[in-house]
Amino acid sequence: MSKAAEEHYATGRRKEAVARVRIRPGTGKIFVNHRPLDNYFPRETLKMMLRQPLELTETDGQWDVRINVAGGGLSGQAGAIRHGLSRAIALASPDKRPALKKAGFLTRDARQVERKKYGQPGARKRFQFSKR
Repeated sequence: MSKAAEEHYATGRRKEAVARVRIRPGTGKIFVNHRPLDNYFPRETLKMMLRQPLELTETDGQWDVRINVAGGGLSGQAGAIRHGLSRAIALASPDKRPALKKAGFLTRDARQVERKKYGQPGARKRFQFSKR
């Protein structure tokens, strides 16, 4: 079996972030933009969020994960990685798909930042009303 056949690729998105995730059988190493996971994400909650699909499917330590992520902030990037990782696991082992679907990891979070409106300080905020 060739190396390309056992490697699985998926794309995840959240807010403005786009994550390209590649998984292959291995020892559980995770690299984000060519850096170790602990080096890339400073907050423990973001690392935990990213590992959720692996823990749910009980495949933590079975896949080597390489991730390229761009755009948005760290929180959006973590969400995009979780989405992409879930999709890659579902491709690699279709029997894990129902569990990932039930947990909501395969659903793209479509919420976007609302645009700022002209003549106002923000998307929803208004200048103070004064009658005189």
